[in-house]
Amino acid sequence: MRNAEENFQHIGPVVMYQRWKRLLFLHWPYEPGIVQAKLPEGLIADRWQGDAWLGIVCLAMRDVRPRFLPAIGGLSNFLQLNVRTYVRDAAGRPGVWFFSLDCSQSLAASLARGLLGLPYHCADIRERPGNARESYYFHCQRRGSHVVEHYEYTRSGCLMPPAAGTIEEFLLERYRLYSIRRRRLMSVEIRHRSLEMESAELRRWSTAPLEAAGFNMGAEAPVHAWYSPGGKVDVFAPRYL
Repeated sequence: MRNAEENFQHIGPVVMYQRWKRLLFLHWPYEPGIVQAKLPEGLIADRWQGDAWLGIVCLAMRDVRPRFLPAIGGLSNFLQLNVRTYVRDAAGRPGVWFFSLDCSQSLAASLARGLLGLPYHCADIRERPGNARESYYFHCQRRGSHVVEHYEYTRSGCLMPPAAGTIEEFLLERYRLYSIRRRRLMSVEIRHRSLEMESAELRRWSTAPLEAAGFNMGAEAPVHAWYSPGGKVDVFAPRYL
């Protein structure tokens, strides 16, 4: 999957620009049959060494804007927490399926739900530096929920791109997302440089977003925890499959 360009089709123009910053990736292996049962027709749970994988990703979205418009303050800059798994479509193309996306910007959440069919929720999300050097604290509470999710972690300080043939490449080198809009499967391609990453030491974490998506997780710690500083992202026009 290292040669991502072979999976791109780039049908249509770039329609949006954005930057991802300070990404925390948390991942758990899970029973493929259970994950498959929660996917729409046309998508297959992708596996690494026999397991499907569930992820929680906390990040800051910056300079989110349509192609021909400038970034606009609070509308273009917000925080997000998403719950995801990794899939392939009927043609074998790898991508991401989101079970939920919590967002601190209500208008951005509403537009993404309407235009892309993505399962966005409005949430109170906060991010701040932690007490230790190179540490961060991330708080998320979905609007209308009493559950508060806390994530606190420290960077290892040794950035590198995902190596070919590794679990890091399998999980992070994804350049397509899928959604359901108007009862049809939709694909959106994205383009960015390979995300540099480093290990993260967790001090606090929550599996509540996965539980809310219907997965029985208990208090199990993630098998993998990584940090990435992020980078610029181009978003191509969505298309129905």
